[in-house]
Amino acid sequence: MKNVPVGALQRRGQPPPEPAGKAPGLEQFGYKQELRRALSLSDLLIYGLSIIGPFSPVSVFGIVFNMSHGMVPLVYLFGLLAMIFTALSYMAMARVFPLAGSVYAYAARALGPTVGFFAGWAILLDYLLLPTLTYVACSIALHSVLPGVPNVVWVIGLLALSTAVNFAGIEATARVNLIMLGLQILLLLAFLATGAVALAHHVDGAHLSFAPFYRRSEPIVRLGFGALSLAALSFLGFDAISTLSEESRDGARAVSRATMWSLCLCAACFVAETWLASLFVLGRTSLPPGDSTNAAFYDIAGAIGGGWLKFLVTVPGSVCAWVGSLAAQAATMRLIFGMARDGKLPRALAHVHPTRDIPDRALLVTAAIALVLGVWMVSRFELLTSLVNFGALLGFLLLHVSVIVHFRRERSRNWLRHLVAPAIGFGFIGYVLWNAETDAKTAGLCWLAVGAVVLSALRLRSRSTALPGAR
Repeated sequence: MKNVPVGALQRRGQPPPEPAGKAPGLEQFGYKQELRRALSLSDLLIYGLSIIGPFSPVSVFGIVFNMSHGMVPLVYLFGLLAMIFTALSYMAMARVFPLAGSVYAYAARALGPTVGFFAGWAILLDYLLLPTLTYVACSIALHSVLPGVPNVVWVIGLLALSTAVNFAGIEATARVNLIMLGLQILLLLAFLATGAVALAHHVDGAHLSFAPFYRRSEPIVRLGFGALSLAALSFLGFDAISTLSEESRDGARAVSRATMWSLCLCAACFVAETWLASLFVLGRTSLPPGDSTNAAFYDIAGAIGGGWLKFLVTVPGSVCAWVGSLAAQAATMRLIFGMARDGKLPRALAHVHPTRDIPDRALLVTAAIALVLGVWMVSRFELLTSLVNFGALLGFLLLHVSVIVHFRRERSRNWLRHLVAPAIGFGFIGYVLWNAETDAKTAGLCWLAVGAVVLSALRLRSRSTALPGAR
């Protein structure tokens, strides 16, 4: 980095220069350490894998199958390509700004407090809705087995369980993540092993083929990009690892490594499971609408292993997927904590529990909002899915811009990492966002309008927009 006076950096809201090899500490940004640094690299990796979920494509397999004309694993390879550039941007900014606010903190420091607020407000839509999406998806699966129990009851029960675990502290959350992730991996291995045996016996005419990756008669690039929005939904969550920066024992380096590893490991699971499932419907390029599409993966599991495998994938699989809502709620409360600490939300939400070292008020607010959204959207699954995508993708766009602006300001000569990669990532995410459903874009813009009202109200109350540590 070119030599710049310390005062100039502070006027821009940047940390003073650090000795070589040493990561900046919270004190340099005007904060004190309040959250407990208890998470190792393995804890962060488990958290990332949990919030993404190795079995995420199961619920949307049929929809992606139809959109891609049967090339589901190809879509997830496209998704990995798109998300890798976003992961690189998260890694770059996490090392410079190891703060709990994630994309809000990055954009606020690189682009200014106002843009940072809207980046945080956008990604907050994703973080608020992601656990709700998981509650609703799990309730639908459980209701199909126990129709006498209303979906709303399942939503409330799962929400209460997540809130209780998160209130117990970050160590308890990490332990539950590990247990539930382990169960998900066992289910995935059971599906892959049983599927391999069924493939060897050519059940339903299945045989080894690369048709799910390439069909000469199909416009591969157009179909791959066309289904990219759904693929992006399955990958959402790896970014939430950055919200745990202030609780990582090994600092930003561990956060960066866990971000990329969780993304790539889940992508490998997605490609393996969807490729295997696609081999049992090789003669098709589309599935009938309705239950045949929505329950496609579950039906394939039944054909592969019978009723026992279908049951395992449907019920225990859905229960294990609940861990994604647990991790998403943990990320949401830390994002709210980061914004409240800077006065961009009521400062009361930055309160930290004296013994559990968690942002307890932010947790309660998160739970209350999830309860309202879960009850309201329990029958609006498709709209909920679209809204989750909108918030995340808009936040990702501002993340890429933040990387370019920050490192150009610092005169970085690593053009590939700090200019080319975020520019490509911006292009991928911009394409997906531009092609999002109209309802999702309309609702997302309304959410931003509400954010503008909130920001105006804060300013009318003479709240300072200056960031701690900046002059």
